[in-house]
Amino acid sequence: MGKELRATGRIGDTEFRNSVSALKEFREQMDALGVVRYRACGTAGLREAGNRASFLDAAKTVGVKIEVITAEEEARRTWQGIRGRLRDGGGIVVMDIGGGSTEFIAGPGRGESVSLPIGVVVAGSLLPVSDPPEAWQIRNLRYYFSGRISSGTAAWRRRFRRMVGTAGTFTTLAALDRKMTTYRPEKIEGHILSLERLEYWEERLSKLTEAERLRLPGMEKGRERYIIPGVCQAVAAMENFKVNELIVSDAGLLEGILLGIPEGKGENG
Repeated sequence: MGKELRATGRIGDTEFRNSVSALKEFREQMDALGVVRYRACGTAGLREAGNRASFLDAAKTVGVKIEVITAEEEARRTWQGIRGRLRDGGGIVVMDIGGGSTEFIAGPGRGESVSLPIGVVVAGSLLPVSDPPEAWQIRNLRYYFSGRISSGTAAWRRRFRRMVGTAGTFTTLAALDRKMTTYRPEKIEGHILSLERLEYWEERLSKLTEAERLRLPGMEKGRERYIIPGVCQAVAAMENFKVNELIVSDAGLLEGILLGIPEGKGENG
């Protein structure tokens, strides 16, 4: 949805139609399964899009009412979603790389999260790379991400022992690292990637074309383009926070949103 956001300030026509079509399919599946309550949330792309109202109206016509949540709630729900999966939650910073924005979360409270407009789709349109990328393009991405992350989290005066990565970039990197031909969440949850291992994947993936990346065991279709800004961003973040260990979590925002339904959030099906 954020593919044209930086260039036009709007959801592109193709992305608009495809997203509404996906929501229509979700509605049909919910009806077939007898869903009685659901919650549909919009994040960075809808927070920023100039044609947000039109999209929300179109979604409503296919039977899905979308709630656009704030960056603060997005961060809080992501924290809640992964918190139950961690044996030791102390000294961690969570990184959630999305399409439009990236969140850094150090806790559920006010001031403990930062949302930066550097998601992989937005970054990919702002700093496009060739296929395969040139070495200078990778350096440029790293430099850009390093600056944005450093300035965006400068107010935090704490040190972190490790990072937890959630969402598609990290689960795909874990699947690649495990050479998975079939995605299995229980094998992804808790997978550890060192900074050295992430740098290995950054170097290897940047030497391949998109078609070659897609043939790797573990690569999710559609992710072969956006994995480059994703892995560059992850490496830049680990260097910024001076951590050497990343724990991948299959849980995240989705689980946090589900936890909000018993609190009265969501719509009757």
